Amino acid sequence: AAAIAVWLPLAQAGNAAAQNGIGMCLIGGLGADADPAAGAKWLLAAAAQGHAEAQRNLANAYMKGEGVPPSDVDAELWYRRAAEQGDAAAQDMLSWLLANGDDRTPDYAEAMKWAQAAAAQGVAASMTRIGLFHHNAVGAARDVDAAVSWWRKAAMLGDADGQAMLGAAHHIGQGVPRDPVAAYAW
Repeated sequence: AAAIAVWLPLAQAGNAAAQNGIGMCLIGGLGADADPAAGAKWLLAAAAQGHAEAQRNLANAYMKGEGVPPSDVDAELWYRRAAEQGDAAAQDMLSWLLANGDDRTPDYAEAMKWAQAAAAQGVAASMTRIGLFHHNAVGAARDVDAAVSWWRKAAMLGDADGQAMLGAAHHIGQGVPRDPVAAYAW
């Protein structure tokens, strides 16, 4: 409530960071007047000004149906705008959406592009996804060595999916020597 009170005059004056802060509070159920729909309106106001974090937060709201109807199309629009500004989390989510979103033909080549951008900024989930693209030959040539390399990078950063993929690779001996102990450890 105190944060909203401080942000409100700034947000009303058009400050995108304050609009984003209020939007996230209201969507998250914080504040006396918590209302996800009102939160989404504040996020939209900030996102329309080009605020990358607000664009990503609005995209997340569309993915979850928080304060707005769920929409992969609208989520993609806002993730893309934030991703184009270099927002690593938006790049990761855009990659995921392009490869896995509902009611769409996957665009693995573009998904790979955004996963690489996010991975370059240290996003472990994108590293795991790149490994899967190489392993499954979607968006990239089949290359089990590259897959294992990406899974190892993600695993070392603590990504559970990367750890599981690396363990499976050790279990079957694909891209690495078969090693049941390493498989178990990962």
